[in-house]
Parts: sequence; structure tokens; C-alpha cells
Amino acid sequence: IAVSSNEAELLAYGKKQGIRTKTIHFTRKITPYKDLKALWHLYCFLKREKPHIVHTHTPKAGLIGMAASYLAGVPHRLHTVGGLPLMEESGLKRKVLNSMEKWTYRLATQIYPNSFKLKQFIEDQRLCSDRKLKVLGNGSSNGVDTSFFKKENIPVENFPFLKDNVGIVFCFIGRIVRDKGVRELVHAFADLYHQYPNVKLLLIGFYEKDLDPLDIETENLILQHPGIVSVGYQQDVRPYLSVSDVLVLPSYREGFPNVVLQAGAMDLPCIVSDINGCNEIIQDGVNGLIVPVKNEEKLRDAMIDLVQNTNKREMMKINARKIIRERYEQQTIWNELLKEYQELNN
Repeated sequence: IAVSSNEAELLAYGKKQGIRTKTIHFTRKITPYKDLKALWHLYCFLKREKPHIVHTHTPKAGLIGMAASYLAGVPHRLHTVGGLPLMEESGLKRKVLNSMEKWTYRLATQIYPNSFKLKQFIEDQRLCSDRKLKVLGNGSSNGVDTSFFKKENIPVENFPFLKDNVGIVFCFIGRIVRDKGVRELVHAFADLYHQYPNVKLLLIGFYEKDLDPLDIETENLILQHPGIVSVGYQQDVRPYLSVSDVLVLPSYREGFPNVVLQAGAMDLPCIVSDINGCNEIIQDGVNGLIVPVKNEEKLRDAMIDLVQNTNKREMMKINARKIIRERYEQQTIWNELLKEYQELNN
């Protein structure tokens, strides 16, 4: 049974997977009244269903899901940690988020950080006992289906922004927000463009102006710059990856970024920030480049490096898919998770 808050997407997912669904309205913000309401509805649902296992993802669904499961007497309460917003917070908000994470982990019976360095962070911050923590396989929440993310599967598309004499196409996939490093990326690209006016920056994703807005200067640059193309959220990113040369993800924080797995599976070298998840998938100089967090100058230099050094870029391209297939194939992650579930049934 799949439980989530977006009814339309959840119903479509349930139909596609052939499973039952239940819509319970969560928010991603701190909203005490709505959170208590969601907790009550989920508790009532779990008391009726009496599941053997509840497995949650995301911080808010984790807290409410683990609390409701505990109160409903669910014997096995699993939570996957796929990134921690508290990493970019300070002061009172950091304390509140720390407390929320600790309660989630306390109420859970097993915690699955989706990267080894995220596991280490949780241990270092004393958010959870080490005995509850486990990373499945080499990391990732779901791995990547390399038979689906394969360049040969994608027909040649007619993209109006790709005209004659287009050089390197840099691609970003994710929420167009501050925490994803979009400000640094856009300004680094603008500098690069002065030297190489045939490069393009392709932005794929939606804005979150109520949660993590960009500054006005960066928004205007995205709208007005001749080398930047923003196409919004796309259900299928493969055609866009197929016409790109390099993925750039200068995020401030991640769990284990799927877009880096997907890009690598489609032969793209990646430029990523030196954060957990990213620096586990990317081997610096082998299948991509790693740059310091929030460092616009180093990011620009890495982009210039891959524009200028065709041989280096091609070598990374050859390594990219091979590494993803060896370490992060989706079926491998599924098998590891299935073992966990089967052991709980014994």
C-alpha cells in the first residue's frame, strides 16, 4: 500500500504498479495543526490495516509515519534517510529539525541512510544509535535502472534551443532553489559564456519560491541570458540528458542524488559539489569532477576544464556508465531491500 499526499500522482502510481493507495495530506513545512491532523489520519489507517512493516521516506513523512506506526503498534518501523535539510540550518530552526530527526530515529526500529557519509554524519551528530543504522549495497535509495537510462534507447529529438554551432551543453536537473547551488551555477556559467559563447546551460526542474527561493538577480539572469534554457519540470529527463554533454549538480546538501546516477548511466561525466552522496558516486578525475561547496570560481574552472579538454571529457564519459552499472544497478538495491523485508518475516 502506498501512502502519500499528492492524490493525482499517487493514484497514477498505484494504477501503474497495481497496488492500493491512500492519500493523507502532509506538508513539507513545519505546520503543527496540519501535522497533528495527518498523524491522526495515518494512525487510524494503520490501526485498520495492521501492517507488518511500515517504511517511510523524507523527513516529514518519516516523523509522522514513525510516530503513527509506533502508536498503532506496527512491529517493524523502517525509515530511509535521503538527505537532511538541517545541514543548511542554524539557530532555533536547526535545533527544532535536530529534535525532529532524533524522534524519528528513536521511534523507528531500523534506519537506512542512503550513503555511507550520511551515516557517518548521523553518527557524528549523535542523532541515532549506530545499531539501528545500515546502508544498503553501495548506497542509494533505489539505484538506477540502466536498461531504461541508456542513451541508445532515446530517439534523436528536435530541440529548438540546439541550433548550429552549439558547443558543450551543461545540464542541471533538480529543484531550481538556493540549496541546489543554482545561484553559483548560473553565475559561473555566465562567466564561462563570455569566453565560450557557444555553450548552453539547460535547467530542468521547478521553482520552490515559498520554501527556498532564489535571489531576484539570479532569477532575472536565468530569464534573460541567451545561453540559459529553462524547460521546467519534465517527467522523462532522458531526452534532455541525451543531448547534454555534462551534468552539473553544485548542491549544498544531498542524500544520494538520483540525477547523478541517471546522468552517469547515460554516459555523462558530472561536476558535483564535495558533499556526501555526490562524492561517493563521482571519483574525481575518473567519471567527473568534484568542487568545493558554494565556490562559484572553482565551479567555473571545472566547467572550463571540460570545455577545453575534449580527451579528458571523453575519458570520463567512457567511465561514467561502467561505474554506475557496477555499483548502483537498481535490481541490486531492490534485492538488498527484499532481504531486509524477508528477514523481518522470519
